[in-house]
Amino acid sequence: PDPNMVEFYTSGRASNEAAFLYQLFGREYGTNNFPDCSNMCHEATSVGLPMSIGIGKGTVSLDDFEHCELIIAMGHNPGTNHPRMMGTLHEASRRSVPIIVFNPLRERALERFTDPQNAVEMASFGSTPIASSYYQVKVGGDAAALKGIMKALIALDDGADPASAVLDHEFIAAHTNGFDAFAADLRATEWLPIEAASGLSRDALESVAAAYAKSNATIVSYGMGITQHAKGTSNVHQIANLLLLRGNFGKSGAGICPLRGHSNVQGDRTVGVTEKPSAALLAGIERVFGFKPPPLHGHDAVAAMQAIIDRRSKALICLGGNLAVALPDPAQCHRAMRALDLAVHIGTKLNRSHLLVGKQSFIFPCLGRTEQDMQATGPQSITVEDSMSMVHASSGKLRPASEQLRSEPAILAGMAHATLPNSKVLWLDLIDDYERIRDAIEAVFPDFKDFNNRIRIPGGFRLPLPPT
Repeated sequence: PDPNMVEFYTSGRASNEAAFLYQLFGREYGTNNFPDCSNMCHEATSVGLPMSIGIGKGTVSLDDFEHCELIIAMGHNPGTNHPRMMGTLHEASRRSVPIIVFNPLRERALERFTDPQNAVEMASFGSTPIASSYYQVKVGGDAAALKGIMKALIALDDGADPASAVLDHEFIAAHTNGFDAFAADLRATEWLPIEAASGLSRDALESVAAAYAKSNATIVSYGMGITQHAKGTSNVHQIANLLLLRGNFGKSGAGICPLRGHSNVQGDRTVGVTEKPSAALLAGIERVFGFKPPPLHGHDAVAAMQAIIDRRSKALICLGGNLAVALPDPAQCHRAMRALDLAVHIGTKLNRSHLLVGKQSFIFPCLGRTEQDMQATGPQSITVEDSMSMVHASSGKLRPASEQLRSEPAILAGMAHATLPNSKVLWLDLIDDYERIRDAIEAVFPDFKDFNNRIRIPGGFRLPLPPT
């Protein structure tokens, strides 16, 4: 059968080790069909940011939040979805850092927050104000709001003398292209359509521009309220443009911060889970493993489900996740998945997608991260990459729920070993010691230089980020 009749879906909770083996399995099998959960959340970041700054990742670290002078938070609700970020905003607010929020709804935690680890706040029923300014932007009006802020910023700069310029003209000249045309477009755009599209007044947007102009180090954080739109990529471009105008890349306390959900959604993409493999990735796999992976682009999540609906794809392997529920139009998705010739699910718990039984279906329960993973050389650790591009390791300590449970890497390697009898990859040897998997990741991706030694450092290490 045609290898492109199989879809290899990935959830962002899979470790770097599991994700690397998974994409290697799929590519040696002969396909680049790698739909994954990031197609439905931060695809606009993965596509838009490289166009703006050359890399599809955020540029800030947690340390930058300790040195910023302004935070602009757009399209996210950290009180519910990003508790680690909630703590960071809480700390910043207590240092009197202005936090400007753009969100259609007034979220309780963005207005004020009680830190459960703060004994005084808990004992006194107190809280800390979070947003210094809260703007209820119209749904879908983020790009218009950003354009209004930048239009006001250009006007401030036009009215300033050279010694007190609002824009960082030296940075713009050295690190950007197309500024003159961009500025001309901003000047030519009338305020009325900006106000109508954003749902915000000119005065409000000029107030944000004034606050931004005063800040020497600004971070813009954003979530899926920015990316899950037909114009999500344009939204990301506009955020990057706003930061570029005042040189808020490559310095302490400044940069762009896309907030991701699953614990390793960024790492999975870094180690090769993508339907559009780069030439460097394909060359690296061929150099290290001795087979030539397919060069043609495969399916993302939407294209994969459409292929399943059309019966062009007959098999689906899910490394975690709940694909049928995550995608829109569940009626079509459920009906299509029930018609699959083969459905394979690897997961830590049951979900609705597992109930959509095809002609032949398998559910492989796997070890959770908190459970001890014993292989031939002893207990193993796995790694993830967080939203700040920090790579760190973790090892499960709990006794597994069953002695029959296998880890995600072990299940994937076993499947690949059984499916590819003439494989160039020593699948079972890789599973005996996960350091061998990490050595292979390092060989394919030079950014992981000295991988196994660096993850032994408390806190792990940060992958290179050229824009920083």
